[in-house]
Amino acid sequence: MNRKYLFLWGIIFTLGLNACSSAVSTPEVPPTTPPQEITPSPSNLPLSSPTLSPTPTHQPPPTGTPPSSACWGEGGQIEEALLDSEVLKEPLVYRVYIPPCYDQQTSQRYPVLYLMHGQGYNDDQWDRLGIDEIADNLISKGEIGPLIIVMPYEENDRALPPENPFGEVLTSALIPAIDQIYRTTPRREQRAIGGLSRGGNWAIHIGFSTWELFGSVGAHSTPTFATDGVDQLREYLAAIPAASLPRIYMDIGDHDFKGNTRQVEAMLTDENIPHQWHLFPGYHEEAYWVEHIEDYLRWYAAAW
Repeated sequence: MNRKYLFLWGIIFTLGLNACSSAVSTPEVPPTTPPQEITPSPSNLPLSSPTLSPTPTHQPPPTGTPPSSACWGEGGQIEEALLDSEVLKEPLVYRVYIPPCYDQQTSQRYPVLYLMHGQGYNDDQWDRLGIDEIADNLISKGEIGPLIIVMPYEENDRALPPENPFGEVLTSALIPAIDQIYRTTPRREQRAIGGLSRGGNWAIHIGFSTWELFGSVGAHSTPTFATDGVDQLREYLAAIPAASLPRIYMDIGDHDFKGNTRQVEAMLTDENIPHQWHLFPGYHEEAYWVEHIEDYLRWYAAAW
């Protein structure tokens, strides 16, 4: 809806006419590839995040702006931003996907998916692979619900945790900033974390060690960090109450190196921890991940 019509709408509203906003209800759709195990939903635990005062990069229109059916066809948008950090040497660079009709449906709040890139890439990788176009398509057809996607850039992609502070900055600074700037639903069951290759390493490390923040963890072609051996991951999981275990999704190409990945999957099976495991045809490359982005989005969104 352009500014001319927004102005006219304001005049009509002041004369006493009632504006109606239609809420969009979308069905949950399971992944296209059947899981080998059924994953239960996480418990509903509220989350209190640290308070930050970032400068908002996204300014929504005044409350009361009616939704327009045209906005669904226009699709979502990608925003780029910086977050100052006292821990990192440079500000944290990140991208945010905003779903269609975000500006029009000003009373709606959204779940958030944090996605990490692979080693040697940056915050544009998921964008280049088409995450926004695929999300637009699924949302517009009502096959997943609208969501916000955050894609941070790990500049120092050689150091391992705990020496690498990237995970700490994401959990203690980026998440509170996103919850303050955008209309999120700031609860763990409405927040997911995932990544491909090294990004999947971070998803497992952060998702298991700070389980209070995330209801779902996705690891795509993930070798895991050398500092996150099977025993360490088992300790992380043992500290999580059984009713609060996150949903877990793991996949890898059949021509990829699968050693550590299979060890982690075997540990989850041995510990009777529900998870989805998929061995798809393919290699450790972007062509493989592009082919399965729709599967990933459907799985993440199925919890919402």
